[in-house]
Amino acid sequence: MDRLTEMEAFATVVDQGGFTDAARKLGLSKSAVSKHVSSLETRLGARLLNRTTRRVSPTEIGLAYYDRARRVLTDASEADSLVTAMQAEPSGTLRVSVATDFGVNHLSPVLGKFLARYPEISVNLDLSNRFVELISEGFDVTVRIGDLEDSSLRARKITETTRRMIASPEYLARHGWPDRIDDLNAHKLLHYANNASSGVWRLIAPSGERRLVRTAGSLSVNDGQSLLNAAIAGLGIAYLPSFLFAEAMTEGLVEDVMPDLPEDRVGIYAVYPEGKFIQPKVRAFIDFLCHEFGEGGTPRAPQLTLVASSGH
Repeated sequence: MDRLTEMEAFATVVDQGGFTDAARKLGLSKSAVSKHVSSLETRLGARLLNRTTRRVSPTEIGLAYYDRARRVLTDASEADSLVTAMQAEPSGTLRVSVATDFGVNHLSPVLGKFLARYPEISVNLDLSNRFVELISEGFDVTVRIGDLEDSSLRARKITETTRRMIASPEYLARHGWPDRIDDLNAHKLLHYANNASSGVWRLIAPSGERRLVRTAGSLSVNDGQSLLNAAIAGLGIAYLPSFLFAEAMTEGLVEDVMPDLPEDRVGIYAVYPEGKFIQPKVRAFIDFLCHEFGEGGTPRAPQLTLVASSGH
């Protein structure tokens, strides 16, 4: 006989406290349930149930076997559910959190294509520069830029961009070009205030070492577009991802302040809760992002193409 069928018959007898109720639960005859349990006891060479005219209860060995058998049956049921879920058409409400800069400039313009492809999915998009608690706040996925913290969450790299220091030609004409990282101490540096270490830039020196530069400008803001606007207005030097300033640089509104510094490549990731399997709606969304923007640092969207440094 099928081993799982025997296990299920035995476990249901224990759960229901007797053969009659177990048979009703399983949709089998009482004799069939009894036959499955007897076959199991014969195969194991042990008595698993104490049978009396009034009640049925597990023996000591039967109780130990029940604990393991129930786990096996639960895993088997979850495996069946997994296959069903993985083959299901992606559907339901997808809650997504993304940084405002990336969301407005890149994600929002392509969402229509995603929704057209998956008509059974509705998207609840939260644009925010704060660090969201994915699980406790009920988000399915978030898009994060930069180094990821160690956590129980899972992540998949969508693409990458670069960060550069940029300033307007007017600002550089007034205050001069910094030749070395140490020269930045004499400049107005614009803060990106989105975390505890937002007052520090981590730059890559020509030697390849990481240098920490404490910003000391007169403006602190938690929005990249606002920092770009401030840099264009000549308020100081901003340190921003290339997808934000690429167009402004092409138009000559800003320049690369220190083009000789090595490129600081930054990963863009889809982060989602850890689990035994990814919900179809989450998998569909992440696959879509990787297709649109290029997985593994090979950007496909023109806006994300790494920006070449300009000389001065």
